[in-house]
Amino acid sequence: MPVRAECEPQEVRYVTDVLMAYATRHGSTRQVAEAVTAAMREAGAQVTALPAREVRESAAGYDLVVLGAPLYSGRWHHDAHRFLKRHRRELAAACVAVFGMGPRTDTEEAWARSRAQLDRALAKRGWLTPVAVTVFGGVDPPGRGKRPQRDLRNWQTIHTWATDTLATAARTGQHRSTAGQ
Repeated sequence: MPVRAECEPQEVRYVTDVLMAYATRHGSTRQVAEAVTAAMREAGAQVTALPAREVRESAAGYDLVVLGAPLYSGRWHHDAHRFLKRHRRELAAACVAVFGMGPRTDTEEAWARSRAQLDRALAKRGWLTPVAVTVFGGVDPPGRGKRPQRDLRNWQTIHTWATDTLATAARTGQHRSTAGQ
């Protein structure tokens, strides 16, 4: 069953069509995008998941657009920036949610630094007002030699964020659709 939100007793808005666009270098963000996609599908949404660089059609027909990308050396993946630039017109009026893949060290400072990096990247797009923004833990790329691989991805947190974001988008979409009436 689709996630629904009731803003007025007689008005119900369903979030059923979601575009999950992601950028990835080593595949970790793709894995998280797949987990977000699965959680949203379990909640009843129809989700199209594609690498951000492959999304060529308009994003205007979706109830929600989710964009996920890793943060590397203080910068958000270039495919995420290109996606926002390419789809600016549609995304300015759409429900958009964003996640970044952040720290591989579990310290308060590392989490704060990753969130600040994502916030700086989004601040360059004053027209963008996401309904949800978060940073998930990152994972070391393959090939680190004998050092153990660090993996701060929390799959339950990712699942919860995905379903909460659907509900938030439903509420936000309802407010946007009734505001112009």
